[in-house]
This record gives sequence, C-alpha cells and structure tokens, in this order.
Amino acid sequence: LKPGAALNSDSANLTTQMPGQTTAPSFLAYSEKLLAGAWRFLTYFGRDSMISALLMEPVLSSGNDRSMEAVIDSVLERINRTDGSVCHEETIGDYATWTNLQNNITSNAMVCDYKMVGYLTETVQDSCLYMKQIDSDYYFPILMERYFLQNPVGQKRVAAFFNMSSDINEANQNLTWGQLATINAARIMRLTAPFANEQTKANLIHLKHGQTVGEWRDSEYGIGGGRIPYDVNTALVPAALRSIAALSRNGIYPNHQSWAQLADNYAQIWEDKTLPFFSVTIPQAKAQSLMQSYANTSFPGPSQSSTIDADVTFHALSLDGYNNLTQVQVMNTDDCFRHFLLNTTDDAQLTPFLNTSTTNIRRTFPAGLMTSAGMVVANPAFGGDPIYAQNWTTGAYHGTVVWSWPMAMMAKGLDLQLGRCEVTSNVLISSKERRIPVRVPAFCTDDSVYGNVKEAYNTLWDSIEGNQDQLSQEVWSWVYRGGFQVTPLGVIPPPGAGTQTEL
Repeated sequence: LKPGAALNSDSANLTTQMPGQTTAPSFLAYSEKLLAGAWRFLTYFGRDSMISALLMEPVLSSGNDRSMEAVIDSVLERINRTDGSVCHEETIGDYATWTNLQNNITSNAMVCDYKMVGYLTETVQDSCLYMKQIDSDYYFPILMERYFLQNPVGQKRVAAFFNMSSDINEANQNLTWGQLATINAARIMRLTAPFANEQTKANLIHLKHGQTVGEWRDSEYGIGGGRIPYDVNTALVPAALRSIAALSRNGIYPNHQSWAQLADNYAQIWEDKTLPFFSVTIPQAKAQSLMQSYANTSFPGPSQSSTIDADVTFHALSLDGYNNLTQVQVMNTDDCFRHFLLNTTDDAQLTPFLNTSTTNIRRTFPAGLMTSAGMVVANPAFGGDPIYAQNWTTGAYHGTVVWSWPMAMMAKGLDLQLGRCEVTSNVLISSKERRIPVRVPAFCTDDSVYGNVKEAYNTLWDSIEGNQDQLSQEVWSWVYRGGFQVTPLGVIPPPGAGTQTEL
C-alpha cells in the first residue's frame, strides 16, 4: 500500500511530517496482509500484526483493502478450521513446498505454524502444520471488537466483511470469514470454561505439552521455562472474553447468542481470580539484600537498594519454571497488557495493582524497570536463585533489554487508566451496545496512588522521548559505564549457548 493508503485520512499529514516512520509501515502493508518486518521476516506473523494493529489503530487506514482489514482478514484466512487456533507464522514459496514434502504432502500451499495454541497435540491438516503458540488466539476477538464495534468505518463493514469466503488458504475453502471467526471464539470459550467453573492452577491456560515457548517472550529463557504465562492468563484471556461478549451482543456470532452473557461471566472470573496465582511480595529488608547481592555479582552500577522503602510486589512471568521454580520471580513489563486491554472493577485489587505496577516502572534498575536507555522488559534481581541473573542478561533476547512496543503499550495503557478518572459517575456514555453509567475507580480519588500512576506515565514518556533514535528498532540493549548507554543487542554475547534471536 502507498503511504496514503496505509494510513487514514486524519493521519495523512504524517507522510510529510514523518516520512521515514510512515514509509516503513507502507512498505510492509499489503491489501491481503501486513508483513512482520524487513528484511528477515517478510511474511505473515499473526501476533505481531495484531499487536501492531491494536497499537496503531488510530492512524491506520480502515475499509476494504486497507490496513486494518488486511490484518483481520489475514488472520481469518489462516485460522485452523478444525480447532479454531490462529496461525502464528506462515511458510511460503519453495520452503513451503519442501516443508510439505517432509510431511508426505505434495503441495506448494502455505504452511501455518500454530505453535502457540496450548494443550493440543501436533497434527497436520491439509497444508497447515499445527505446532506451538498460545497467545495469538486471544488477540483476535479483541482486535475484531476494536474495529467492528468501535471504529466508524468498521461498524459499516460488518455485513459485507463477514459474508466473504476464504480464498487464500486451501484448507479453509467453502467457509466464510464469519464462520471462521465463530470457530475461533468457540475455541476460546471451550478453553476458558474449566477455570471459570473451578479456579485452580491446573485450569489456567498452559503452554503446549513439551514446549518451552508460547507467547511473545518466545526465547529459551523468555518466561523461564514456565508452563503458565502471566500475560495470557491475567490479561489476554479476560480481554478476549469481554470482546466475545460484546461481539455476540452485536450479532457477530448469530448462532451463539448465549455468549453475550456467558463470556462476560467468564471474563469477570478471569479478571478477578488470576492475579493471586502470580503475585510475588518480597519483604523490604530481603529486597534490599537481594539488590546489593545482584549489584555485587551482575551489575556494575549502584544497587539502588536505598530506594526500596517498603515491601516489593510484582507478578511472576510464569508458573512452574525451570529448576522446579513454582513461580518465575522476574519483575517484568507484562502488566501493560492489563492496563491496555482491561478496565477491571475490583477496587480492592485494582488500586494496589496499579500502585505497585507504576512504582516498579518509576524505580531505576535494578530496583525497578527504568533506565535512561528505556524500560527493560525483565528484571531478575529479586529472584535470589543464581539462575535468574545468569539467564536474564543484557545479551538475552527477552532479558534486561528494552523493547519498543511494550513501552508503547504501557504508555497507552496508563493513559487509558488515567482516562477512567476524567468522567464522573453520573455521566452516561453512548455506545452501540447500550448506555451504561460510568463508574470511577477508587484509585482516582486516592491522591497517593493516582499521583504515582501519573508520575510513572510521565517518567515513561520522558524515557520514550529520550530514546527516539531507537524507536524504529524492535529491541535494543545497554551497557553501564557511569550510566546506561544504548548498545545494539547483537554485539552483546547471549547467556550460555543461547541466542538473542527469536526461536
């Protein structure tokens, strides 16, 4: 798509104001899909495209053969018609022919990688290989709700869009996009029902058996070998359920009207009952000791232990990790998913969650996540076990490094949470679904917590603006020489025999 076609009319001026930044998405945007990135990933990556669309929706073009619908229909075309899982990555061209031959299939049809699907076995159906990831499924209804219910162009496109028939993926011929969307939603309803009925760890969403990756931190030590990832269970699942409920109320799943209420019921349970499984609290004295120990062995800068003025609370990256770790106790940025995707209503949980999350953003590494090079996505200093410092390093792909899109999601998420405080409880919001009274969360009237959230928001934006030269990169690292100095990730040796590139 040309730059003018990749962006919406309200953002057309960006093509002249920011030619470098707008040329890149135009180069990667096609009417049938968005490519993940140049030069190595010029193919469909479902999760990457959906995250990009969610974050960039205010500027991307809408309508037939435009950016937003290119993302949505590319996902629909590649959904596994048997179980509803979303394709994580496609293999095309000669490599697809070769891959098919390895599975005794004579075909040049695309091969889809369904790595991140959870609990399922590996099978081959038609031309698609179903393998690892569990998170892509849940992004999809969220994106559909944002576009078809909240975007004025998308609202007018519902009937025409969902009556389109699949014509790219041979495996999905004779199915409409509406049918494929329903198959995906049915999968989510099925996988989330056990926990909604009985809130046990066993009923949380797990990685697929035998896999060590399954969400965006898809490197060997991304989530420390954990079987149950934090972001998926506490944010993506309830957000997807909220979206399924909203889409159902608007007729997107005409044969499943019960989902309008049932999915909301499930979502409430997932919102309110999952965080405690991942909660980590380190007493103040122990936290200070851990800071000093980490600085002595793994970090040449100041320990920042004096900035720890209370117990330290965060949420583990995952559960059931390597070395028999019940919780993978690495401070992380994945709170951004709840901030960005959910408006939770349990004040007894929301207020302390926001307070601890934003405290961790404000504090300087290794006491928290902030550096002058940006917000690091992982901080292993509070783990205690030497395995943490050894594997979450400045040379690890998902280690103590800076990723651009989590900073963007965190900034927008905090903006959305602060925005909940800007309306009074007696104001009504009009929406396509219904008119509902706006409830102001309790943190809005807690001066200490509200001030903490606002300060973290400003601190994060200061960091983003201070690192503008890096923002077009996916990830970068740093070295400490009297301060945090931005350094390309590729020049820093990875931990052990691992790799800093995506598996």
